[in-house]
Amino acid sequence: MTSNNPAVFLLMVNGQIEAADFPEYDDLYCKYCFVYGHDWAPTSGLEEGISQITSKGRGSQSLVWNFPLDITFKSTNPFGWPQIVVSVYGPDTFGNDVVRGYGAIHIPFTPGKHTKTIPMFVPESTSRLQKFTSWLMGRHPEFTDPKVVAQGEGREVTRVRSQGFVTLQFNIVTKDMKKLGYETTSEHSAATGLTRTSQKL
Repeated sequence: MTSNNPAVFLLMVNGQIEAADFPEYDDLYCKYCFVYGHDWAPTSGLEEGISQITSKGRGSQSLVWNFPLDITFKSTNPFGWPQIVVSVYGPDTFGNDVVRGYGAIHIPFTPGKHTKTIPMFVPESTSRLQKFTSWLMGRHPEFTDPKVVAQGEGREVTRVRSQGFVTLQFNIVTKDMKKLGYETTSEHSAATGLTRTSQKL
C-alpha cells in the first residue's frame, strides 16, 4: 500500500458530551460507547467511557459534563458508519442508580464542527403490576446491553417513553475518502451525506 493508493480511509472524531436537559432529575452521570459495522476498526482513542456526576447550577436546568470524546476509525467503505450511544444514570428515591435515558446518533458525515442534540428515552414496564413492582423493588426496566439502542432488531416490541435531551459537540476530520471514490457533501443535500464518485484508474 502506498500513500497515493490507500486501501482504507480514516475518520477522526473528537469533541465532547456537553450537557443534558432532564427537568425532573439532578445529580446525573453518563456513559458512552461506539457501535460500528464489520468493516470498521478503531485505531486510537477510547471506545467507551463514563463521566463525572454533575448537578444543576443555581437557576439553571442544564446538567453540564463537557466530557471529552476522542477516537479514530479506519474502514474500507461507509457501510456501518459509527454511531455513539449515550446512557444517562442517576439516583432514584431510594438512592439506587437507575437509567434516566438512552439515545444514539450517527457520527456526522461531513468534516468540520457539529453540534447535535439526542432525544433520550427509557424503557417502560408493559403492565401496571410490573410498573408498581419495579418501583417497590427499586429496579427499573433497562437494557442489559445499551448497544441495542443503535440497532433495529427487536425495537418494534420495546415500549419506551421520551425523557430528556443530551447535547454533543463533534469535530470531524476524514482522510483518503476521496481517493477511495467517496465524496462528502452537505448533510442538507443528501440523506447520507456521502456520494460515490467514479474511480480514477
